[in-house]
Formats: sequence, structure tokens, C-alpha cells
Amino acid sequence: MIDITTDIFARLPAKSAARCRTLSKQWSSVLSTQDFAELFLTHSSTRPRLLFAVERNGLWTFFTSPQPQSSHSPVVTAEFHTKFAGDVSRYLCSYASGLILFPDVWIPSKSDDTNPVVCNPVTGKYATLPYLSIYRKSRAFLGFDPVGKQFKVLSEDRPFCSQSDHHQVLSLGEELSWRVKDGPQYDHCVSEAICIEGVLYYLAENFSDPRVVVRFDVRSEEFEFIEAGCFSGEEVAVKLINYKGNLAGVEWKYVKADDEKIVLELSLWVLEDVEMNEWVKSVYVLSEEKIVRRCNFSVAGMTGGGEIVLAMDYTTKPYYVFFFDPEKNTLRGVEVHGFGDKLEALGTRGRL
Repeated sequence: MIDITTDIFARLPAKSAARCRTLSKQWSSVLSTQDFAELFLTHSSTRPRLLFAVERNGLWTFFTSPQPQSSHSPVVTAEFHTKFAGDVSRYLCSYASGLILFPDVWIPSKSDDTNPVVCNPVTGKYATLPYLSIYRKSRAFLGFDPVGKQFKVLSEDRPFCSQSDHHQVLSLGEELSWRVKDGPQYDHCVSEAICIEGVLYYLAENFSDPRVVVRFDVRSEEFEFIEAGCFSGEEVAVKLINYKGNLAGVEWKYVKADDEKIVLELSLWVLEDVEMNEWVKSVYVLSEEKIVRRCNFSVAGMTGGGEIVLAMDYTTKPYYVFFFDPEKNTLRGVEVHGFGDKLEALGTRGRL
């Protein structure tokens, strides 16, 4: 049975719940449990929000804003949560179930080396993981097993100029140590990872063969390849997303239409049948003036309602986010305020 006090905490806004943690040792203990985190995420799903991780000169600032459910909310205000003071040496991070992994961060008060860090972007709490010696082009990803309620970090173990088939895995909450794990051999990763129902997916170059999606089961720690030659490998950005429970990928690029006007072309590839390796493609063209005039929008992800989220790459004011529904072929936008004068100024803007 859920304690009524815990249930009340779980229904609070994230910032309010974080403040309550500082008021009492007992509350701090309750609000730090995995059970509370899951209950909070359950309630949060009924009031979805957008998370903005803004980087400026190695400093990350985290905001959230309401996710508008209709076109009748043209403006929303972002709420500041916390700053991450470590010096992030590479503009890379991985998100899973409310936590963010930074693969290599230098925290002067902690170590002379860079270390992986897992951070809660709402509360600002973080955990430094053991040193991980990785090649500069290697990647590390955060995954969550919903059955075992276990977070794990997967890292490519790739020495310089080597096509290694070894990876490293670390389980959070246990004795923090890296374990070598044999996996499939490929050349290098070319996308961020996404975790869907306890499975990590990321896109990789496969030597002279077509691209593949690497599938890593967080619970069993087993690997598989999914053929993904549909992703061109040209100078086209690719974002893996959760499309209503299915793995999908979105490619986007600015192109000239027949009338010579610039438009944004989205190619949505949905993996309809894993066994048959069946990817279904749909192409959409967006000509919204705010998108094509700036030419600095990227695919940020997908909402639970099946809308592709397009966000500006920098926080220059005015800042826009668009929601595209592939089924209805509709586009709606929202202007986001609240990043602050410094991050919204052209000379000191942040990037997302």
C-alpha cells in the first residue's frame, strides 16, 4: 500500500518535491528511494513536461516547461531547476528514466581525471562513477531495466585505431565497478542511444556493410544487430525515437522544393517487424516560416502522444519548439520563455 504522504509528494511539481527533500531527514530518505522515483514518474506522465539541457562553456543548466496539449497555448515559461558545475569535456550525454549520464566530466574537488557522472537534472544530485579510460570517439549510454529496476551504463571499449568487440558495463547501486562484456564488432557509433522498455538501441557503422542498429538488452546484457541500411550514411542527421512503442529513426535535412524555396524534409523510418527486418518509410515536408527562416532546428524526440518534437539548437530569443503529428500531418508551435537574459542573448546563447 502506498503511504498517503508519499503519494502527495509524488503529485507535487518536481521542483517542489526536490525542496521537500531538504526539510527533513525522514522526507529525504523517502524521496530518495527507487519506489518513490517510479511513483513520481507515473504521476508525471499525466502532466508531461519538456526537459531542456542547456550547455554554455561547459556548464549545463536544466529547465523544464509544460508540454502544451493543444495549439491554444502559444507561449510557455521554462522553469529553472539546477546547474551542473562539472566541466563536461565533450558535448555528449545519455538520458534514461529521469537521469542523465555525462561520459566524462572533470569535477575539480573530486579528482584530477575526468569521470562518468550520472545526474538528476531536476534535483541536481549526482553520482561520480569510477574512472573510465575510453577512446575520444567512443560513446557511453545509460539504460534502465524496468523489471529489475536497475540502471546500467554501457560503454564502448575501443582503443585507438581498433575495431574492438569489447564493451564495459556498470550497474548503479551495486559495487561500482566496470565489467568487460563481449559484444558484436562494428566500426563506430553514429547516433545517440534510446532506451525503450529495457532495451538500448544505437546506430553504428558496420565496416564496409550497411549501417546497423546495435540492440543491448539491459537486463540480460545480450547484444543483437538489426540491419539498418535504410539510413543513408550521407550528411543527414539521424535521431532514434520511440514511436508508440516501436523503434524508429528520423532523418532531417533542409532542401530546396520545386519552387526553389527552402523546406525541412523529415524521413520517418519505423521498424514494423523486427524478425523480418521491415522498416517502413514516410516522408514529410515542413515549410513553416519560423522553421525554414532560421534553419537551425533539430529533432529532439517524440511525445507520448506520437508527435515529433523539433527544437531550436540555440537558446537565442525568441526560442521555438514545434510538434509534428505524422498521422494527422499537422504542425503546431510554442514559444518558450524563461531561459534568462544571458542565455537568450546572441553573444552568450546556450546550446541544447
